[in-house]
Amino acid sequence: MDGSNAEVRTRSGFPSTWKISALWLVPVLFLSVFFFLPLAEITNRSGILTQGVILDHVTWGLLTKSLSFTITQATVSTALTLCIGIPGAYLLSHFRFMGRELLKAMLIVPFILPTVVVATCFNALLGPRGLINDWLMTIYNLQTPPIALLNTFWAIILGHVFYNTSIIILVMSEAWSKLNPNYQDSARILGANRLQTAFKVTLPLLAPSLLSSGLLVFIFDFTSFGVVLLLGGPLYATLEVEIYIQAIHMLNFPAATLLSLIQISMTLVMSVIYARISRGQTLELTPHFKAGRSLADAPVLQKCLGLGILTLLFLIFFSPLIALVIRSLTSYHNFASEGGSFGSGITLAYYAELLVNRRDDLFYVPPYSAIINSILFALITVAIALPLGILVVRALKMPQRINRILEPMLMLPLGTSAVTLGLGLVLTFNSTSFYQASFPLLLPIAHALVGLPLVIRVIQPVNESIPQNLIDSAYSLGADWWRVFRDVELPLLKKSVSVAAIFAFSVSLGEFGATTFLNRPEFPTIPIAIFRFLNQPGQINYGQAMAMSTILMILSILSILLIQITSYQGREGK
Repeated sequence: MDGSNAEVRTRSGFPSTWKISALWLVPVLFLSVFFFLPLAEITNRSGILTQGVILDHVTWGLLTKSLSFTITQATVSTALTLCIGIPGAYLLSHFRFMGRELLKAMLIVPFILPTVVVATCFNALLGPRGLINDWLMTIYNLQTPPIALLNTFWAIILGHVFYNTSIIILVMSEAWSKLNPNYQDSARILGANRLQTAFKVTLPLLAPSLLSSGLLVFIFDFTSFGVVLLLGGPLYATLEVEIYIQAIHMLNFPAATLLSLIQISMTLVMSVIYARISRGQTLELTPHFKAGRSLADAPVLQKCLGLGILTLLFLIFFSPLIALVIRSLTSYHNFASEGGSFGSGITLAYYAELLVNRRDDLFYVPPYSAIINSILFALITVAIALPLGILVVRALKMPQRINRILEPMLMLPLGTSAVTLGLGLVLTFNSTSFYQASFPLLLPIAHALVGLPLVIRVIQPVNESIPQNLIDSAYSLGADWWRVFRDVELPLLKKSVSVAAIFAFSVSLGEFGATTFLNRPEFPTIPIAIFRFLNQPGQINYGQAMAMSTILMILSILSILLIQITSYQGREGK
């Protein structure tokens, strides 16, 4: 039967097997050259393959300490994220209230924010010069900041909760809104109480979404770099941060490579599990059940719980963002000794300082050029990642066993250490035109590697939901594969392709790990500029970091607005 179908498809103009397989050639070649080859190069140069690694007392202690801390902080972060995200998802899927749609749209902002901005937000809110410490010191006439949260374990946890809770809320609220209430009603009619209905009916139906979103959050926490580096300080190091320390500061490439291989192996296992759990969770064409009663008309207890959840969400998600904007616009001392004319109250001086070469440095690059560079790199990233993602998605839809092997491989860049990726690209291409060219070509290539898995995940569910009979009808009428893609598939994918492009653009704007290796002084990016400002003393540098972070946050929010506009236009076009 399969053979006869394949014969009919070929005679009718359907794409033959070699054409389907050819879809893999470009993305596989891209990954082979710019991902697997650099990993092999860094492994070879470290001596692991030729000499092996001797796990002496120091190396073993380094491995066990960083691995145990990585698992611990990822577990605690994921648990707290679930504790906050599940009630938030229940509120959004079961109640109506003013600003509900705006809240859902804004919840994705923390997730898409660059890690450098997230760290700066908490620095502006809870840091030694943050708003809360500033207010407490003013009110109680204190000489030292009373809150010392930065460079602690809980600063890392709080950063991860801020960063990833939106994943749980958005995924779970979407799944909850699709549940048919007749299931719960039937259970109640048969005598089940609320607790029994929740654990025996609702929870099993939500289990796939809960497991997949929870595992995705764990993967992000497990591979965290910027949050741990900037909020945790020198006492705390995940595998990702330890790779950076060993490679950059210690020049201990064997240890760094060993840690990278361990991280890649564990991430691959988790990616395979995630793919198995999320397989089959494609776009549903059934209408969503609208949120139930109005929160204002709910019983007093539910109303109080709902208001409490909304208050908690506001404190977690929006207070750091507001603090960043306020801190970038205010100054509470006179810093004439630093060369600036700063006074207390509202000021735009920090933004103006971005245009000033106060030290008369001959090699000075205006910080505003980092904005231009970041946008340029992001556009090139989209131009690379989007076509590759479309090719991969089309090939993944074909019923071939090889897809089960290649799909996890395509997710590897998402879980691979960005520091390792950057180091591998430098070691592999340092003597080639890719690295020696006047323009840093490897930088957008590295960003595309990081953004490609996200592009695939955005487009793939929509692509799988396209009715096969539409494609078969086009082939039966004599259209070749290119015309079918252009006139049938691409119009249906237009919305998801636009969203994927915006996600790739945003990922490139905030990429920090690989950029630390591939960035050039004459081509700074926004995250690199922020990192430099934060690591230099003085209130002017601190204020410039706040100003640059605010600009990057605004660019990220604009990306979210574009996604929402694209989604709205997609709904209107139906």
